Amino acid sequence: MHSYQRKHANLDWEPQRDHVQICHDLAGKTFAWEMNRAFELALLRTFCVPRISILLHQSGEFLHHPQKRYDDTGLLISSILKWGYDSPQGKAAIAQMNRIHSRYEIANEDFLYVLSATLCEPVHWNARYGWRPFTHTERQALFHFWRAVGDRMQIQNLPPSYSAFEQFKATYEAEHFRYSPDNAALGKAVILLMQSWFPAAVSDWIPKVANVLIDAPMRMALGWSAPSPWMVTAVEQGLRMQRWWARWQAGRRQPTFFSDRPIRSYPQGYAIEQLGPRAVTSTPRCPFLRMRQLLKV
Repeated sequence: MHSYQRKHANLDWEPQRDHVQICHDLAGKTFAWEMNRAFELALLRTFCVPRISILLHQSGEFLHHPQKRYDDTGLLISSILKWGYDSPQGKAAIAQMNRIHSRYEIANEDFLYVLSATLCEPVHWNARYGWRPFTHTERQALFHFWRAVGDRMQIQNLPPSYSAFEQFKATYEAEHFRYSPDNAALGKAVILLMQSWFPAAVSDWIPKVANVLIDAPMRMALGWSAPSPWMVTAVEQGLRMQRWWARWQAGRRQPTFFSDRPIRSYPQGYAIEQLGPRAVTSTPRCPFLRMRQLLKV
């Protein structure tokens, strides 16, 4: 193993004791590009569950403000990984996530699934496309990190190991991945958002590339057809080139998190309290009281 790879494989760190620092290193430097792509796929996976997608569709955030919704999610996750879940920034991000989620009736099982996708998708991505797989120490560090975040989000019945999280994720997907129009609408919104980041000559390829990167159960749930064999070959060759480039760049990378980059939705900067949908003011249930408000009586 190359000296840089050995150093950044965290071989001398203990995952339970050092998991915050290990995850900071993984997300900010060693696998910054890879983990961002994995988090995007994890987000898309949650749209394959109708009882999750119907809430997101009804809120309208991904349909009407897709860039802000994407940026808000990235900034919240980045704040936790960059600073640690018990730092002032990490605590503020978790508190903001809890405030956002408190507006909706969400089953504990669904919270647990989103957490499991956030934990496991980077490992799965690197196994297929990363410049090297995660080590056992790194997988354990990710487990301890996201389990601690789940505990602070008051998620119940947290699995006791990485493999138990992976098993829960697989079982949940087998039971809950189903096609629905809400899934399809959200999947389309995400693809349109990603296309908006690129010039027209490139953007036309985004749906085709995304279709190669997801698996058959996701395609079924989103209503997407199987990709052509030549497209699969082309994407895999492109990712092999990306792996070579990432391996060559490994010793030259500077730490960078999602929150360190220019954020399209917040060109002038942001506060944690701005992230997420705006609070909806509830209206009185009594029609007479509502009429008085409208008439300002």
